[in-house]
Amino acid sequence: MPLSEHEQRLLDQIEQALYAEDPKWANTVRISDPRNHYKRRLVKAAIGFVLGVVLLMVGVVAPDLIPLSVVGFVVMLAACMWGLSCWKRMNGFGGETRPGATGKPDRRRGAKPSFMERMEERWRRRGEER
Repeated sequence: MPLSEHEQRLLDQIEQALYAEDPKWANTVRISDPRNHYKRRLVKAAIGFVLGVVLLMVGVVAPDLIPLSVVGFVVMLAACMWGLSCWKRMNGFGGETRPGATGKPDRRRGAKPSFMERMEERWRRRGEER
């Protein structure tokens, strides 16, 4: 839901006051492109995957360190899952709504509405009947 003009002006005034009061802090908390955040997480996941491969290989080579190879495999698996979820969110496949989206799921032909959608529809009809 977009902000009204009055709300937008108030938000702009608040931001300007924040920048004037403490510009260093304002720059650190300024909202940036979320894709950069997910890219950093993706790089961390890749490093975790490489670390898991190293642990797996060390555990396989040294016969006394078999549990280390299991830990390496678990680290690899966790890094893959984390990296995949970051990649999906970065590319817009992750359940987050993009700006301008309605926030409602697409209805396919013959799909039954969810419980919450039915309750919202009943609530809307209740308000219209009065």
